[in-house]
Amino acid sequence: MEREQERRIVEAIILAASEPIAPARIAAVLPACNPSQVRAIIDELNAEYAEQRRAFEIWEVAGGYQIRSLPEFAPYLRQVQTSRPLRLSPAALETLAVIAYRQPVTRAEIEHIRGVDAGAVLRSLLDRQLVRIAGHREVPGRPIVYATSRRFLEVFGLAKLGDLPTLRAIEALPEVGHEGEPSAPPLASAEPLAEVDLDELDRDDLGEDDGEELAPPLAH
Repeated sequence: MEREQERRIVEAIILAASEPIAPARIAAVLPACNPSQVRAIIDELNAEYAEQRRAFEIWEVAGGYQIRSLPEFAPYLRQVQTSRPLRLSPAALETLAVIAYRQPVTRAEIEHIRGVDAGAVLRSLLDRQLVRIAGHREVPGRPIVYATSRRFLEVFGLAKLGDLPTLRAIEALPEVGHEGEPSAPPLASAEPLAEVDLDELDRDDLGEDDGEELAPPLAH
């Protein structure tokens, strides 16, 4: 099969996938192709998109690949999107951060770190599929332990958990000023080509008025 045809097939597969698709699954479709060759093809496609100044690129997220629009087009896409972006309150973000960096972690451990009850926030994060139940800790009572999900990686644009910033790097970030002006520009997140519909969010933990907007929902 000619290289150009392979590139077109890989592009079509990623574009049609409803979620990030692993290179091994793509390789299974192409004759005599392995995951390393798929990654090389994707690098070629991204180089071509950049050269042609296309409005999108292929991202590696959650162990697979997905086509996303470039961050610079976010203001325009927000004007035509009909679904609400996913927002999390500070309490939900704090709980999610504890789980991300301490997983697998029990509810008691989360509450010990945050100093408040975490039941309602945990249920909300489970409902949004940002965290998952990862089993039980083998201690008296066998408490449930929580971990982040594949959806968490998708929403935050991470290929794997190892891509999370280190705690030292986070501590080195400048703090937000009293008037709400960040002393350093926020990190950009890619906008999708299209959004999935979200359920109505719980106002206690998730809401448009008091929550912080996360990376937009992912493309189908």
